[in-house]
Amino acid sequence: MTTSTDGALDTSAIGTAINETTIADLQAGLAAGRFTVRQLAEACLARIAALDHSGPTLRSVIELNPDALAIADALDAERAAGSLRGALHGIPILLKDNIDTADQMLTTAGSLALTRSCPVQDATVAARLRAAGALILGKTNLSEWANFRSTRSSSGWSARGGQTKNPHVLDRNPCGSSAGSAVAVAASLCAAAVGTETDGSIVSPSALCGVVGLKPTVGLTSRAGIVPISPTQDTAGPHARSVADAALLLTAMRGPDPRDPATVASAEHAHTDYSRFLDRDGLRGARIGVMREPGTIGYNRHADAVFHTALTQLTTLGAELVDPLPLTASENYLQGDEFTVLLYEFKQAMADYLATRVPHPDHPTATVPRSLAELIAFNQEFAALELRYFGQEIFELSEAKGGLESPEYLEALSRSRDGTRGLIDQAMTAHRLDAIVAVTMAPAWTTDLLNGDRLSGGSSSFAARAGYPLITLPAGHAFGLPVGITFMGEAFSEATLIRLAYAFEQGTMARRVPGYLPTLSM
Repeated sequence: MTTSTDGALDTSAIGTAINETTIADLQAGLAAGRFTVRQLAEACLARIAALDHSGPTLRSVIELNPDALAIADALDAERAAGSLRGALHGIPILLKDNIDTADQMLTTAGSLALTRSCPVQDATVAARLRAAGALILGKTNLSEWANFRSTRSSSGWSARGGQTKNPHVLDRNPCGSSAGSAVAVAASLCAAAVGTETDGSIVSPSALCGVVGLKPTVGLTSRAGIVPISPTQDTAGPHARSVADAALLLTAMRGPDPRDPATVASAEHAHTDYSRFLDRDGLRGARIGVMREPGTIGYNRHADAVFHTALTQLTTLGAELVDPLPLTASENYLQGDEFTVLLYEFKQAMADYLATRVPHPDHPTATVPRSLAELIAFNQEFAALELRYFGQEIFELSEAKGGLESPEYLEALSRSRDGTRGLIDQAMTAHRLDAIVAVTMAPAWTTDLLNGDRLSGGSSSFAARAGYPLITLPAGHAFGLPVGITFMGEAFSEATLIRLAYAFEQGTMARRVPGYLPTLSM
């Protein structure tokens, strides 16, 4: 690796087959015989060894699949025999470590409490990616328990994986909870990755790491076999270096699943191929509402400057803006309701998930945690490892809540989910909008394990509470740190969001390759 005068690392010579390469180009290379799936996997492993496990030491990959090269050989043999599983055949993908895989890898949500147990089957999204031919290369680090353990946490930290670093500036935070997935994609450790979101966990790290993040409508992708927080807000979606690659992953992941009742509605709304909606002219004639309040403008002037430039670019590319778009709900009021909903749902959802796990074959007599109370007790027993930097006050607040029949829960759910849906739907209809646009969040802050995150604002919560989709992509930079723009819409409007985001991406080409700077030069 070479270093430029500003301290940036040139990593282009490491794993050249995968570095900054699109899935379409990888498929073309495989089809032409320029490289094999094994060689592609080896290119990923070379970058992980050089950038994740040493060198900048990103700590984005929590575990590698010990069967990866054997699977690569099998996928090569299938191609040689004229048999392709799907659009992702041979493409190396990383999964967030809260997505079950019934193989030699663990699924732990970053916690030591789950290292002696395992799932009995793949998460549905993992199974669908395998069916489409994806090579599941490993698992990514995350904010432990998807950042629902403490209000004072450092995003991207887990007891199992340590602290993930932002590949643009290494002492900056990658955000979370899908920190490792976004970082690994930005650093070209894989072709694409899968994360999960309850509120911001896909789009926030994608924005801070300068990649595309697509958070689908709740119910478009299955949550079966994913360590949960909230059945009403959880969803799984792709991180990618391009909108086109995100569309390919979403196509493979989407659709009904008997294991997840929330996916029933997707039978009528899921598209068979989201790549159909990639349109370079997709912003022309589009009506887009500009969400300035609440919570999107004014918390960081550098993000504001990028966003204002992006709005000009939107109009140049043919969009008509409704600016500002009035959304009049009290942010503080709704935020309180959302947290109440999550506290109630987490306790029951976690018990339901833990009931599906069995002792790991290497630990046949291990005790498997079966409740949130048992997880709390585990953390207390191993406090030197689990509670070293911050506590578990969210766990404790959730454990103190009652059941889902509680009037407090039902009233909060009505206001948070149903009320927010009404606000978005009304605004979209009244102003005849194709989408709503906002700055995703402020640039990355300096990681501080002792004091936790310094989040100054973000735009994910409206769609999160409603269960509606988001897509974020790079819009610009502030002192070299990525700033993202988010498009949001009504339920199952992913096709429209992909069209708009692709047109913006192709019209601006705002993404930059990470420089792995040790600190920010001001």
